[in-house]
Amino acid sequence: MKKTLMLTAGIIGATAIVDLVFGIFDKPTEIRKINVSGECLTSVPKDRTAITLRVTTLDKNAAVSMKKATEKIAAITEYLKTIDVKMQTTEFNSYEKSEWNHELQKSENLGIETRIAVEVSANNPEIIEGVLNKFAGESDVYTENLRMFTSSEALKPALDKCLSVALDDARARANALVVGDKLKAGKLLSVSYDNISYGERPTANYRLMDMSAKATGATFDTGGSIVGKDTEITVNVSATFEIK
Repeated sequence: MKKTLMLTAGIIGATAIVDLVFGIFDKPTEIRKINVSGECLTSVPKDRTAITLRVTTLDKNAAVSMKKATEKIAAITEYLKTIDVKMQTTEFNSYEKSEWNHELQKSENLGIETRIAVEVSANNPEIIEGVLNKFAGESDVYTENLRMFTSSEALKPALDKCLSVALDDARARANALVVGDKLKAGKLLSVSYDNISYGERPTANYRLMDMSAKATGATFDTGGSIVGKDTEITVNVSATFEIK
């Protein structure tokens, strides 16, 4: 009986040792890793010029005010369809307008004001200059926010390329940090990024006055001065690499 117990204990002990040994071998090796940042700076030329045409009408009768505005904007958009531009409505608003009468010391109702705005853009600044001249002197027509910008079609490939450059920069930084230990950055484990675009701001701001430029023989000639600084792009990434 004693021998049986000792034999059993010996088997259990040997099994425990074997489990312990294999447990050491099965233990997963902790991956060494490093987290670094990378950056890319680039710029993209501005390839489109835009202007906002706004129609503003005022009448005591709301229906008349809206009719005047819609007829005017319809005439504008019909012309815009004949030239190489993109357009979209950015405002359509009708509201009661009032102003303060200083003599009577009270607010007076002026009527119903209707505002409709259309943003017009083209890849040639001269086309937008032509739009300015076309509607110079038109009553109830104003312009806002003349500017140049980089289209999304031009911006996207530049952003994609800059992202790749920023990731390469992160890997180079990681290698520089561990080279002293004769290590290097290996597999990319994770990455996150954000990008910031600068340089898009209004180039000029014109208002087409009711005093007719056409009647005086005047035209809006920018002399090629509608230019804009390139859109500057910064891409930052945060990357984690395996160290080997």
